[in-house]
Amino acid sequence: MRVTTAVVLIWLIIGAIAAGQRHYYSHGPSNCSQAGTLLVTIVAGPLNYVGVNPKISCKTPEPSK
Repeated sequence: MRVTTAVVLIWLIIGAIAAGQRHYYSHGPSNCSQAGTLLVTIVAGPLNYVGVNPKISCKTPEPSK
């Protein structure tokens, strides 16, 4: 159990470092797509360093008039 927790924690830390190297933290996410891309990059972890470049595109519904 402790080994699994350590591996998951290290995985997420590596993903957070990759997001920082891509400058995703320099501006706060201003829309759904940027927030999704940031989260998926962190979850992808070390896969970012073997060519995975996750991108999320989403649209939030417009308010009705």
